[in-house]
Amino acid sequence: MAEHVHELAPHHLPPFIPASDGSDWLMSVMLIALIVGVILAGVFYLHLHSIPERLAHKHGRMQFELVAVLGLLALFTHNNIFWVAALLLAFIQLPDFWTPLESIAHSLSRMAGTGGVSSETLVEHDTEVEFGLAEDPPAGEDKTVSSEGATQATAADSGENKHV
Repeated sequence: MAEHVHELAPHHLPPFIPASDGSDWLMSVMLIALIVGVILAGVFYLHLHSIPERLAHKHGRMQFELVAVLGLLALFTHNNIFWVAALLLAFIQLPDFWTPLESIAHSLSRMAGTGGVSSETLVEHDTEVEFGLAEDPPAGEDKTVSSEGATQATAADSGENKHV
């Protein structure tokens, strides 16, 4: 660098002054540092932004999808309230409303005589079919298990419903 310095310039120049050929090593270093810094800041932002979705994985599918939609809304609209709502929703366990409603619907259909089958019967039947334990009912009878666990038989010939 000494050969490119003007003869009237001071001899003790700081190292950040560019050379006479236009090369500026400090600008190159700062450009690389800026690019790396922007990439790291973006990765940190997206990692921080995905916290509610990662927390909601342990909950049900519906709650996870709701948290994911709120997270996307927060990401694209830059409204932080959506992200806060997603975070709060990810931390709480929503109660199971579907199982009691399904049980009520099956009970009402059994009371109405439309032949509703309880959820427990469906689960037991699926388990028996999965493990090969299911037996075919006799030709004239349909066997179902009520929610109390009692076996009831209804004749296919008679139009009368018999409940236990």
